[in-house]
Amino acid sequence: MAYNVTVIGATGLVGSKLVKQLIECDQIKHINLLVRRNVEFHHAKITCHRINFDELAQHHALINGDMLFSCLGTTKRQAGSINAQRIVDVDYQYTVAKIAAENGVSRYILVSSSGANSKSVSAYLKMKGELETKIKALPFNHISILQPSLLLGNRDTFRLGEYMASLILPTLCKFAFLKRFKPITASKVATKMLDVSLNQTSPLAIYSLDQLFELHKD
Repeated sequence: MAYNVTVIGATGLVGSKLVKQLIECDQIKHINLLVRRNVEFHHAKITCHRINFDELAQHHALINGDMLFSCLGTTKRQAGSINAQRIVDVDYQYTVAKIAAENGVSRYILVSSSGANSKSVSAYLKMKGELETKIKALPFNHISILQPSLLLGNRDTFRLGEYMASLILPTLCKFAFLKRFKPITASKVATKMLDVSLNQTSPLAIYSLDQLFELHKD
């Protein structure tokens, strides 16, 4: 069977890796990209739509297919404030997911975060937890939630804190009590996203760091 899929966050670290893998996968027939800024994707499988995420109701018909991959996200620094970050990390993603469910999309695959918890004192982890809770209530046939830690890979923008952590954490995480902070490459997360989208049979599955590290044993 060949699938039609929609991706949000296709220009990000995980999303860009995912799109490349979707192109190469014979089981993916068409890739519908919804983006916030002008980007160029040159492949026969891809249709790219630049849309205003503040007016998602106007793009209802574009949020379709067999699967929705949600890789959208930003930082407080990029967004300008926690409230602005929340709009991207929670509101946009949930609205797209809700419309997808209404349009009969059957599978939903989300990149969340290790430590996501709606009761967390961390604003970032609280947002991620709140989104997970809202997504679980939607009527998809299959929901996959991936919870990676620090993502490794080349970003469009330089993030000093993440760069320093990427140098230090791989060594520190050799200690068992720090293993849950072990970084993982964006490519490995994308590989897991594609794998679960094609093979998960349970209605809901949450893939923790240990399950992601099955692909990342080095």
